Amino acid sequence: MSRSRPTVADLRAIKGKRQLTMLRVMTLEEAEAAERADVDIVSIPPELMLDPRYRDAAPSLFSMPGENFFDIGTADDFVRWSFKMVKASADAVYCSASIATIKRMADEAIPVIGHVGLIPSRRTWTGGWKAVGKTADSALAMLEQVRQLEAAGAVGAEIEVVPVEVAEAISQRTSLFMISMGSGTGCDAQYLFAEDVLGANRGHMPRHSKVYRNFAAEYDRLQTERIAAFSEFVADVNSTAYPEDRHVVRMDPAELDIFLQRVDGA
Repeated sequence: MSRSRPTVADLRAIKGKRQLTMLRVMTLEEAEAAERADVDIVSIPPELMLDPRYRDAAPSLFSMPGENFFDIGTADDFVRWSFKMVKASADAVYCSASIATIKRMADEAIPVIGHVGLIPSRRTWTGGWKAVGKTADSALAMLEQVRQLEAAGAVGAEIEVVPVEVAEAISQRTSLFMISMGSGTGCDAQYLFAEDVLGANRGHMPRHSKVYRNFAAEYDRLQTERIAAFSEFVADVNSTAYPEDRHVVRMDPAELDIFLQRVDGA
């Protein structure tokens, strides 16, 4: 039985009842895999949202395109961008820009997901790649940020690398749909990057990531096979083993004789 795509109203109705699953996917293949695996929500690059094949691959995924705010621009730029995303069937848009920018989009009935806690594009303000909200003051400041998002009209927020107790307390005190990335089970959805789940990330693995497959090893194997195949092709050309007769087209002998006579007689 096919699933129906959830709406913002559905997410709000689910809040506090069960946790949903969310992945950051980058390709059509990953989106299709998420669809077939019954993942609930995906974050995707804007260009994937604009791919006309996307909804064929992921008809029931609540899909949220996102870009760093400095890649999009001003509030006006965000409004134009979000209209384009919604027209392409986005269910919500991610925005880590200012409260004023989020309000501009929300005023136009664009469902917006904000971001609190460790925000990679703003990490210099919170001390770099480290947990946020470990003191009472910083946790209260984060709760205030959530309330500002709520007042601006956002429908949800990613809450990243925050102590589980703080994330749960905030989630219980807001109407926003709270998406946990490394912030425990007291929120409304659990969020991981597909590249971490697949073991394709060769760099630093965040504490909250969990690897379910080893794609990096498979990529290494495929690269070894790729080099070997190319080397064999080079060797075949050098030894005249390629092309074989089955790889080429031949001319009818009578036509060939006529062609050569005309060429030689020219």
